[in-house]
Amino acid sequence: MGRDFENRKHAIFKTAAQKSKLYSKYGKQLYAAAKNGVPDPEGNPTLRSLIEKAKKDQVPAHVIEKAIQKASGVGGEDYSPARYEGVGPGGCMVIVDCLTDNNTRTIAEVRNCFTKTGSKLGTTGSATLWFDQLAILSFKADDEEAVLEALLMAEVEVDDINSKNGMVTVFTPPAEFFKAKSAIAEAFPEAELEVQEISFLPQHKKEVGPDDLPMFEKFIDMLNECDDVQEIYHNAELPVSDEAEDA
Repeated sequence: MGRDFENRKHAIFKTAAQKSKLYSKYGKQLYAAAKNGVPDPEGNPTLRSLIEKAKKDQVPAHVIEKAIQKASGVGGEDYSPARYEGVGPGGCMVIVDCLTDNNTRTIAEVRNCFTKTGSKLGTTGSATLWFDQLAILSFKADDEEAVLEALLMAEVEVDDINSKNGMVTVFTPPAEFFKAKSAIAEAFPEAELEVQEISFLPQHKKEVGPDDLPMFEKFIDMLNECDDVQEIYHNAELPVSDEAEDA
């Protein structure tokens, strides 16, 4: 019983730590979006989309409201974006996006993650050239052609569109994100966006073998533990486990 209790306690603490990290991440993003625009989601599409995404990730209303109220005040933190690029374990390309109020601290923490896992921090643009930055919108639908027609009628530039397992996913240039979202909402008012984000998609995958996998996982875990890290993009293709193959 004692061991079961310790295991449950560890799981609870781990879950609490993950939630704390998630809330902190959204708190910074919401604050920055409200501070850089207006603290009213009706007049700030970026903030509005971020609030929708936070709610979908079950971020409590009080966390969202606190971040926006904080941005409405005078002074406070001044978060700015910072991007770091390089080569991770196994030779994969990595992009690390951060929000920071102390660039010296953030670069030191990110560099430490690279150094301690045999990775190499690169120069600006060294990794992004291997990725395409696209807006991604995904929702339940069964008529890909109808979705494409609605987007084209709204003069949305569509990079790609595909349909799989009852979901239609639209890829557009980042500048078309809000235009595409509005077109989907108007043409399909019942649709609920499962994915709505601007992301980096790798042009080619880099296979990370079993020997490099433990170090790759350590690398990602270390980055995730950095408070300033918001998003991690990579082109690593990881080995498929036996369990996944059986499934």
